[in-house]
Amino acid sequence: MEFRTIVEIPEPGFRIGPCERMLFVGSCFADNIGARFREEGFPVVANPYGTMYNPVSIFHTIKRLKFIDSFKIVFLTLGTNHVYRLKETGEIVDNCEKRPASLFNEEELSVDECAEYLTKAIILLRQENPDAHIVLTVSPIRYRKYGYHGSQVSKATLLLAVDKVFKNLCQSVAYFPAYEIVNDELRDYRFYAPDMLHTSQQTVDYIWERLVDTYFSPEAKTFLEEWRPLKQTLGHKAFDPESEAYKALMDKTMLKIEELREKYPNFAL
Repeated sequence: MEFRTIVEIPEPGFRIGPCERMLFVGSCFADNIGARFREEGFPVVANPYGTMYNPVSIFHTIKRLKFIDSFKIVFLTLGTNHVYRLKETGEIVDNCEKRPASLFNEEELSVDECAEYLTKAIILLRQENPDAHIVLTVSPIRYRKYGYHGSQVSKATLLLAVDKVFKNLCQSVAYFPAYEIVNDELRDYRFYAPDMLHTSQQTVDYIWERLVDTYFSPEAKTFLEEWRPLKQTLGHKAFDPESEAYKALMDKTMLKIEELREKYPNFAL
């Protein structure tokens, strides 16, 4: 008997190599996954101008970024279709900067508008680096302030927009189903943080495992196996850090890390 549904992950058409330079732009889910890549020794830039939840703000970040041609892998994670427009200028802002809410109008982008800004971001990335691999994903984190029906409508809009972009630019982008994995495969409150909205660390770890299985090259998986025992040693809290045995262990570990850095020049510890 099957007691859960396994979400199939679409073939991305590429593989992530060891320690490739990566960019994450989008919701706090992008921050979480970016942090995991950084923990595993990948050179990562995640939301350099702050967390960006909607397609317009994601596009603004890509536009502002310098050296985007240096990123081999780019993850764009959509959180919401809600935007805030400054009444005085009519511009959509990325951050209200604690200014009074009365200065802004809250709006909901349509499917076409979300797809348009997402497409602009992808085209800009491809112009700067035709070899970059771009991954789209929708954050599974719900927004209580919209009401739960409103939150689902917002996610549905994003999913439809991503689907439209994927069909139009299927040779340029991949789709990773983080939203579907949480809601259709895990779908249990034990996989959420105490606020019942954000995902737990266990959930992030599970999504990481699914990502590694599908997206990582054999060489990258080998790198993870080489790095794992060293990471565990570095994270171990010593009972007596001044003991000769512990110092010898750390000397040996640092020597192995240097060997790893020689083997993988982009290794970012």
